[in-house]
Amino acid sequence: MAEPILIRPARRDDVPAILAIYNDAVARTTASYDYEPHPLELRLAWFDEHCRDGFPIFVAVDPALGVVGWSSLSRYHAKPGYRFTVENSVYVADGHRGRGVGGQLLAPLLEAARTRGFHAILAVIDSDNAPSIRLHAKFGFTEVGRFRQIGFKFDRWLDVVYLERLM
Repeated sequence: MAEPILIRPARRDDVPAILAIYNDAVARTTASYDYEPHPLELRLAWFDEHCRDGFPIFVAVDPALGVVGWSSLSRYHAKPGYRFTVENSVYVADGHRGRGVGGQLLAPLLEAARTRGFHAILAVIDSDNAPSIRLHAKFGFTEVGRFRQIGFKFDRWLDVVYLERLM
């Protein structure tokens, strides 16, 4: 029987695995509207900034395979009036989606938001990403906005759904 997935705070040495998962999503999905893979230096700077500013990053670790997913809270906007609002990200490696890893990664973000005094968490999701929308709904997020055709990737216009959870 396989060992359970471990969820823990990310370490700097997890960044290459986090980057690989993100870059795969960039290349093959609309979970990110980036077109080009990120270099390691950019993701290391992202990690360091999150650590410096107190924004959590978690990883899902399969004991046999290593990091198979990650999640984070990020600043929503830099203006001080938005300081109690964060945006979440949840990415799961291909081959591990649909196995509950996303929920395991989202749960600690909610606790981290609560303990850090955040009031609202936003999820910005491609409208065709029904599994992510369902996952967030399961954790109490509700749709608060839908923007039509504001993204463009893979030669088509994309809609974005904003989901929110108040703490």
